[in-house]
Amino acid sequence: MDTVKTIWLRDETKPMEARSALTPDHVQQLTEHGFHVVVERSTQRALANEAFAATGCEIVDSGSWNRAPKEAFILGIKDLPVSDEPLRHRHIYFGHAYKNQKGWEQLLKRFLQGGGVLLDLEYLVDETGRRVAAFGYWAGFTGCAVGLKAWAGQQLGCSPVVDELKPYYDKDELMRELSHDLEQAVRIAQRQPTVIIVGAKGRVGTGAGDLADAMGIPVTRWDLEETAGGGPFHEILRHDLFVNCVLVEKKIQPFITKELLSGPGRKLSVISDVSCDP
Repeated sequence: MDTVKTIWLRDETKPMEARSALTPDHVQQLTEHGFHVVVERSTQRALANEAFAATGCEIVDSGSWNRAPKEAFILGIKDLPVSDEPLRHRHIYFGHAYKNQKGWEQLLKRFLQGGGVLLDLEYLVDETGRRVAAFGYWAGFTGCAVGLKAWAGQQLGCSPVVDELKPYYDKDELMRELSHDLEQAVRIAQRQPTVIIVGAKGRVGTGAGDLADAMGIPVTRWDLEETAGGGPFHEILRHDLFVNCVLVEKKIQPFITKELLSGPGRKLSVISDVSCDP
């Protein structure tokens, strides 16, 4: 059993990834419980470097985790930089490798070559098997928001329909901008958009529904009961936005098909596939 308890918060390198696996409050709590916390400087993290430095933790250069002591836990959220370099540390993040996603072989090969370990946050569960580290709620919240922005852009004749996405400072900033976009779009369309959420009772679906409710958008909520008979489902076409919040881990009948989309009477113009995991 290792006696040195070092948690090394690495800088995220994936474009637009401004989230942090730790906050300064977390750092303070970990320090009080005997952990040595190291935080890499970042220019894209939503939380300021100064806020971490104020906790008294060790601040180091971005990308220096590969020089960390071997016993350190390297903590992050999303992808490591693409490389052939063997990985010798214990990494905690969403590796997206254990379900044969794109690039899984190369990533796990790096761990095998370096003797490191991937502790994937997706598989961190409690005694009931429920995940304890999940961004699902906010994924659904923002996924529905992007879908509604796309619908608004269609009504407004924007090209591209949605501008380049960027992180928002907070939820209120996102909602203010979205409210403005929808107000203009509804004025042109002479009606509000309608939304159908499939997988509405889960974390992701709950977040999507809360965003739609906050915007005053009519929502149809489907879950296991409504989809038990198998697709495709013509009802989805009667809505402007389809937000898919179902994590599919085995082959099922598709909810919609190209043939269905090509048929008459389609109202659907936007699909936001929040749970897509290629």
